[in-house]
Amino acid sequence: MSDIDTALMHRVARGDHAAYRLLVDKYLRHAVTVAYRVLFNRNDAEEVAQEAFLRVWRHAARWRADGGASFKTWLNRVVVNLCIDRKRRPGMAALDDQVEIVDEDRATPYEDRLATETSDRVALALHKLPERQRAAILLCFWEGESNIDAAKALDISVGALESLLIRAKRTLRDDLRSALGPPNAPGE
Repeated sequence: MSDIDTALMHRVARGDHAAYRLLVDKYLRHAVTVAYRVLFNRNDAEEVAQEAFLRVWRHAARWRADGGASFKTWLNRVVVNLCIDRKRRPGMAALDDQVEIVDEDRATPYEDRLATETSDRVALALHKLPERQRAAILLCFWEGESNIDAAKALDISVGALESLLIRAKRTLRDDLRSALGPPNAPGE
């Protein structure tokens, strides 16, 4: 855990606006990224990140460095919970924005289109996962959190997290295999 983050959170708990601004500057992009990977909508992700930082300000005194969770883990938990709450709201739109990952160094337009179609299928497969499974995949594989920190962020046991990951990977594998076909054998 960052001693700087701990010191900043103690200052935020005492109402220090400058310390709060430093935390926002350091972690806002991270919060938006986490929210976007759960919600697949840029505007919603930005709103969730803003709401998360409002909660950081309001509830800074509740965060405890000795509670075992780093500030980043605590923030991830707030962001993921807000995303899940938002997804459960009636009237939430379906997949509004597709994730597009294109390697600009690709040699041909065909390869660019293939990469875009593949990333779109992966994004759609991720979007179909239940929120908790998607959040587990996001925290462990995109954010690089340890299973212990991801479990803390989701407020579940490590065993429950591992079960979520197993189910999510199985669902993704089956969904992508049916959408993209089986992987090619070496030399094909």
